Amino acid sequence: MVVIPADEFYAGLYRVIAASGAFITDPADRVLLVKPNYRDHWGWPGGHVDDGEAPEAGCAREVKEELGLELPVGRLLTVHWVPELDDRPYALVHFMFDCGTLPDGDSIVLQEEELDAYGFFTAEQAAELLPPHLLERFTASQRARADSVCTYLSCGPQSS
Repeated sequence: MVVIPADEFYAGLYRVIAASGAFITDPADRVLLVKPNYRDHWGWPGGHVDDGEAPEAGCAREVKEELGLELPVGRLLTVHWVPELDDRPYALVHFMFDCGTLPDGDSIVLQEEELDAYGFFTAEQAAELLPPHLLERFTASQRARADSVCTYLSCGPQSS
C-alpha cells in the first residue's frame, strides 16, 4: 500500500474560494448593493472569507469594514456555486446571509479604499447593475427570505 503524505494529498485536491455576503434591505424591501472600485459591476457588502474564518464571521467582518455597521448576521439564505471565471482561477462558493433591514442608509460609512457608492435597489433596477449570475443570486435570496428557506444555486457545467 502506498501512503501519500498529507501535504501532497491536499495539494492535489480541487480548490474553491469561500465568500460571504450580507442581504440587507430597506423598509420598502429594496436590497442594498455596493459598487466596488475594482469591478465594473455592483454587488453585496461582503467578500472572501479569511483563513480560519467561518463564513458568517466573514460576513460580519466585511459589513463592519465596508459599511461601518455592526449588524447581526442572521440565517443563511443562499449558497451559490460559481465555477472559475476568466479573472478568477478557482471556483467560488458564496454564502448569502440575512442581515436584516435598515431604516435608511444614513448610518452607512463606505470604505472609500474599495467602494465608490451604495444604494437600495429593486430586482428590476439591479438587472441593470449585476451580471446574470448575480441577478439570479439577488432574486433567489429575496425568495429565500420571503419563504424562510435556504436556496442552492449552481451556474456552469452540471455533473450527473
